[in-house]
Amino acid sequence: MKVSASFLGAKNIPKTLTDLNITDVDYIHVDVMDGKYVKNKTMSFKELANITYYTRKRLDVHLMVLNPLKLIDLYATLNVEYLTFHLDIKDDFAKIFARCHDYGIKIGLALNPKQDVTMLFPYLEKIDLVLLMSVEPGLPGQEFITDTISKIKVLKEEIKKRNLHTLISIDGGINFENVKELKDVDIVVSGTTITNSPNYQEAITKLRG
Repeated sequence: MKVSASFLGAKNIPKTLTDLNITDVDYIHVDVMDGKYVKNKTMSFKELANITYYTRKRLDVHLMVLNPLKLIDLYATLNVEYLTFHLDIKDDFAKIFARCHDYGIKIGLALNPKQDVTMLFPYLEKIDLVLLMSVEPGLPGQEFITDTISKIKVLKEEIKKRNLHTLISIDGGINFENVKELKDVDIVVSGTTITNSPNYQEAITKLRG
């Protein structure tokens, strides 16, 4: 299991990123919010681009925005491995897929807690990653929604049946206890469980199990 560390709830982002950079965390999870798809709004790309001063880790970017297409060119200039967007957006999926492929960026699709997991099935052959939201998107520090565990099982079976290599990532409310129930997940996104810990490396190692 890989770990993607989120700094969404961090009070001192530069220090948090610097401290994460000296751990063996697999990815830095970057939440991008436009104030439209979700109520909250994160820093501008111009500010966010400074992330490269503090970490050389690969980025796992989660676009909680209505129009992600116009952002792909920007984020392609960073050290991005995964670019994930939501099912209920306004932009055309085919154009998004094509643009990501042009840059060699891996594609992720996110599923919100109230959405049925079968909504992802038509896209499984076209994407690299599924991001299951185990909290409502937009706010850090929420409690894990246990119904997500059953979605993991259904999704895993479908991926296996089609002989695909699509990865499953899970985001929201992950802690040292509920992560034990997530053995079928490829990547866990964790924010405050890591960033509120006195030792980031110990927290990351413990999450991996």
